Amino acid sequence: MKTFSSVLATTIRDYLTLKRALGREYEREEWVLARLDRFLAARHADLIAETFAAWCLTLQNLASGARRGQMRHVRNLCLYRRRREPGCFVPDERLFPPLHQVIQPHIFTDAQVAQLLAVARTLTRTSNSPLCPENMRLAVVLLYTTGLRRGELARLTVRDYDSHQRILVIRASKFHKSRLVPLSADAAREIDQFLEIRRQRRFPAGADTPLLWHRNRGYSGGGIGVAMRALFRKAAIRTSTGRLPRTHDFRHGFALAALLRWYRAGVDVQTKLPSLATYMGHVSIVSTAYYLHFVEPLAAAASARFAEHCGALITPGPASEGAR
Repeated sequence: MKTFSSVLATTIRDYLTLKRALGREYEREEWVLARLDRFLAARHADLIAETFAAWCLTLQNLASGARRGQMRHVRNLCLYRRRREPGCFVPDERLFPPLHQVIQPHIFTDAQVAQLLAVARTLTRTSNSPLCPENMRLAVVLLYTTGLRRGELARLTVRDYDSHQRILVIRASKFHKSRLVPLSADAAREIDQFLEIRRQRRFPAGADTPLLWHRNRGYSGGGIGVAMRALFRKAAIRTSTGRLPRTHDFRHGFALAALLRWYRAGVDVQTKLPSLATYMGHVSIVSTAYYLHFVEPLAAAASARFAEHCGALITPGPASEGAR
């Protein structure tokens, strides 16, 4: 834990200790609170409305969503402090800058995924990445068919793949949750073929080596993001706004595909959300239900299902005079 020296030092340490005892990492929060602590210590000041406003001015170079996030970290600290000091200052969240506009995910079509796989075969091999084409092909297959986070994909080792049961073991991922991810026959076959190529070319394929392998090391989550953006660019795949898709959009697409299959099969989607939440490693079904809100194909499927079952109950009203 960092060293704190302002009048809030004890409160910050106790707050972080409590949150970590509850299983949170709180690394980002600690970094923000350390900045606040240095700001207050330099001014020999307590956190009141005036000093909070002055600290917020140091965040003006950040986007509004980032500023709001840091301000909320401080507000949560103040709410904790208020348990001991009822009269302490607590920032008014209504005065915080607005959130960023929610990014509409890009849902990859089957044709676009096929294009990505074709372009992956043409990628250049280098001394640092002699398996670049194979790495990127496998990355696309696993992201598209399992909905893994890019960090989870980067951390996979050969040991984490069980070829007999066709599963991946995702170890201590986000929210400290581990899980088993069943694979389709095609995805398992892709991994088998990839590992066989590594053995034939005498590249490391031991249990502890990264599944996606550079020379002598694996990818980072950020490295996968950079490589995928380069692949999107080379495959000429853009979003409806002309931007490159995000690697995380594969995860949105996976969730949407599962929900659509259930809707079209007439399954009660609400009863299936816990299963999808477990598969995707969500901390609760609230995170999974997020995918229900803003993807048009899902809304259209829900409307069609409602019309099929309840359309006969709805009678159109009389037409207005101007519409006759």
